[in-house]
Amino acid sequence: MWRWIFFLIGLCLAVVAVVWFVQNPGDVTLDWRGRRIETSVGVLLLAGVIFGGLCAIVYRFWRFLRRAPHQVGLAMKSRRQRKGYEALGRGMVAVAAGDASEARKNARRADALLEGNAPLTRLLSAQSAQLDGDEKAAEHFFNDMLDDPETRFLGVRGLLTQAVKNGEKSNAIELAKRAYSMEPKSDWVASTYFDLQSGDGQWVEAQKINDDMARNQLLKHTEAERRKAVIQFEQAKANSTDLKQSLNALKRACDAAPNLTPAIVALARRFDADMKPKKAIALIEKTWPHHPHPDLVIAYLESKKTTGGLARVKATERLASLNKDHIESHLALARASLDAELWGEARKHLADAGAGDGLEPPARVCRLMAELEEQENKDLEKSHEWLVRAGSAPADPVWVCEACGNAVHTWTAHCGNCQSFDGCRWKVPTHVPGDGTDADAPMMLPATTAKANAGTSALTIGDANVPAVKSPTPPPAV
Repeated sequence: MWRWIFFLIGLCLAVVAVVWFVQNPGDVTLDWRGRRIETSVGVLLLAGVIFGGLCAIVYRFWRFLRRAPHQVGLAMKSRRQRKGYEALGRGMVAVAAGDASEARKNARRADALLEGNAPLTRLLSAQSAQLDGDEKAAEHFFNDMLDDPETRFLGVRGLLTQAVKNGEKSNAIELAKRAYSMEPKSDWVASTYFDLQSGDGQWVEAQKINDDMARNQLLKHTEAERRKAVIQFEQAKANSTDLKQSLNALKRACDAAPNLTPAIVALARRFDADMKPKKAIALIEKTWPHHPHPDLVIAYLESKKTTGGLARVKATERLASLNKDHIESHLALARASLDAELWGEARKHLADAGAGDGLEPPARVCRLMAELEEQENKDLEKSHEWLVRAGSAPADPVWVCEACGNAVHTWTAHCGNCQSFDGCRWKVPTHVPGDGTDADAPMMLPATTAKANAGTSALTIGDANVPAVKSPTPPPAV
């Protein structure tokens, strides 16, 4: 709107000026080289304006001619860049799709069109070389990227990925340290650096990285505390010679993660070894209501110094009363009752654990029922039926890696399969049926078939073996 107002004001002033010059024409006489020109002031001004306009047009045309080669060059360069970035985009898509030949072709085209000046062309060339299996070429491109401040971090990250892939631990740690100093808030870099340091047993450095990740909000508080507990537990095991420092590390681990069963068991046994059985008993009784585990039963009975079967039953009853409806409590009481030859009590607790009518008991309950039938009634046929039933029963809980599903009987800080940190959780492994076979059979059957073939049947509660008893004729493989 303001433009229209200014336009109208200017138009009015122009009209006023024209009218004024018409009313006051004036005279202008020009004598030059024998010629005489007479005109009015208004015509002279109009001629001056026209002459100025012609000069401006000539000047603009001259500038156009002078700048034309440069403008044409810029247009051609812009066109090359556009085509180069299009090739770069197609190459990235090819890398994501796993098409090595297409990625390599577009990497060369992008590098030629962009004249090797685009940082992403080097990254694409390195990734296409990796996809093509040419590790040396990829390493060459990543090293070239180190010379450019814009691509230095990408180069370090690429070399770090190669070092981790090739198992070059010391080189990977150095590269991870360099990348971490450049980008400490990068989730991938911090996690990789933590995994490398913890995998190498550098627990002090791992703890520093864990604290930094929590401070930079790369980890939730609960996850950071859990990691801290595992680190303290591993430090306690590493400092086995320094008993005081080891004990303090165990205490910190248990305080940070009360559900870290291996640390609780280790601390209880440490108390017991230090002639402090009351502390060990109190620790296990505090843990059992919230996180019952078979290993806690063994440590508890060790601290109680039980010598006879009835004493073990009494001690187990005390522990089980703290979480009386949990299956681990019933299994612990059933095991103690079997050892004390209290057949009725053992049968009652096994029924509560899943061996009752219409229920589908887990494999360990079936194995205990087989032992009960053999010891109480000398019924080898029924014992055999329970052992066969154990082969197809739901699997027993074990330590299962949440990252890869690897199942083991002993907890470790790093998964033996995928090396993930603190991924093991105590649970029933996932049942994956195959072509008429049981995917969990290797994990479920060793206690019933392998040992049965040796003439004995070792019955277990969790990871703890109890005395073997004579077995009937081993059942056929299930």
